[in-house]
Amino acid sequence: MPQPTDSIAQHYHERTKYDPKTINANSKPLDWNQQPVPFKEYKIGSSFDLKPFLTENPEKFADDPTGKWWQRISQLLFCSYGLTGMVPTVGEPHYLRAAPSAGGLYPAELYLISRGTPLLPAGLFNYQARTHSLMHFWENDLWSKLQSACFWHPVLENTQLALIVTTVFLRSQWRYQDRAYRRMCLDTGHLLGNIDLTCAMNDYRPHLIGSFADEGVNQMLYLDSAQEGAIAVLPLADLLEVRQNLPLAKTIIPTRTQVDYPTLADGELLSYFHQATQIDLNETTKVNWKLSPTEGQRTDKYNFPFCTKVPTATDAIAWGSNLEGLENTLLKRRSTREYTGEPLSLNELKQLLDFTYQPQHYGEQGLDGTPDCFDLSLVETFIVVSSVDGLEEGCYYYAPNSQELRQIRFKNFRQELHFLCLGQDLGRDAAVVLFHTADLKAAIATYGDRVYRYLHMDAGRLGQRLNLAAIHLGLGVSGIAGFFDDQVNEVLGIPIDEAVLYITTLGRPQTLL
Repeated sequence: MPQPTDSIAQHYHERTKYDPKTINANSKPLDWNQQPVPFKEYKIGSSFDLKPFLTENPEKFADDPTGKWWQRISQLLFCSYGLTGMVPTVGEPHYLRAAPSAGGLYPAELYLISRGTPLLPAGLFNYQARTHSLMHFWENDLWSKLQSACFWHPVLENTQLALIVTTVFLRSQWRYQDRAYRRMCLDTGHLLGNIDLTCAMNDYRPHLIGSFADEGVNQMLYLDSAQEGAIAVLPLADLLEVRQNLPLAKTIIPTRTQVDYPTLADGELLSYFHQATQIDLNETTKVNWKLSPTEGQRTDKYNFPFCTKVPTATDAIAWGSNLEGLENTLLKRRSTREYTGEPLSLNELKQLLDFTYQPQHYGEQGLDGTPDCFDLSLVETFIVVSSVDGLEEGCYYYAPNSQELRQIRFKNFRQELHFLCLGQDLGRDAAVVLFHTADLKAAIATYGDRVYRYLHMDAGRLGQRLNLAAIHLGLGVSGIAGFFDDQVNEVLGIPIDEAVLYITTLGRPQTLL
């Protein structure tokens, strides 16, 4: 059990760990009749239909400035979080979206705030994925309130549109109980990864803001903050407008650490933790959002003596002259259910790492070479190789700056991975299993308890880039957020200070005949 000096983030992490001795005792049967609906409905408001602007012909609106503007917004939202598939079930079909979600529960909601443009009136919109439309449910100008809640972030001075991502707690908590908060943040990271890429495809640049006055944003969106909370704000800079090509700025600021909290029963922890990590609205707060030259820069944390080092530099993945390969991949992405156990090539692994961790290599293709994140310098990557041609089995640390794999253990871990991933065959049969970790204590010392959100969203964002690269290369991929936390460190030789955030499995997909 955590010590009394642990912060609420450390307490939450310890309380929500899976342990082989207790996992079955703590599990509860699911009542599938009570599964929350993953869509919001509004009884009032006006709808802007975006379906007419979805087209396979990129030049359809070339001579129609109005149509082109709507086409860009339509494509951005659809490729980020639109419905891309359907699974027939008894009653209402189960819809799949462009961004993956644990258990297909889709806790994230996507809102759009307009400052008021010639084509989109001022006010508040909810993205209705089921109908691919924008529901305009509040018509007043909210931009100054957004600026105040974001402590006058400079990007909001010159932009006209902003996306806000929220999370609906019960959608995930219904299945995953208190641990659901981890999954909701990872799911948000998947969505942020999609938004980053789809914005680049449509000449927008999302500027990420993670530090904002939560209740100020929640009230602006008319949320019941006990049920749903804002988790990320993204002003959209229109790159076709010269004055909106803006310099980078900070995405987060340090906030409080809480070590005094009540005894919390199971089922109360998630909601309390989210509330405890909120930032209060204080209109007198002054924030220096200017980004220092060295802020957030990644470092290669581990350099193990006498270890084998494998360079990973490679040719960039080609996404097509107009990124058509990326759009197709976003729309056809699915999580793999079975692997064959067959090996990947070393170059395939290198390309997966290159797209995920080296975005600067993709600027020439039209993608953002310096996409916003919260603080990737806090997230580490360990890779377990079970079957890669030309690469010895074992556990490696990935050094992003040096672009190399550094071997730390020599062993085939297939059976151990099966156990660590809660008995899922995906862990055993994958060719590669990748672990994102963070020194939670050090991260909290830098940013406060709220950093727990940022770590998981950054890990989810990296996981989504792995997803897309793998699908594009014809490989299988599946994220895993359920694992035996402490045993991962013990079995793989990962330093004990590294809290495991997320697992991504990669391999050859089993195809059905």
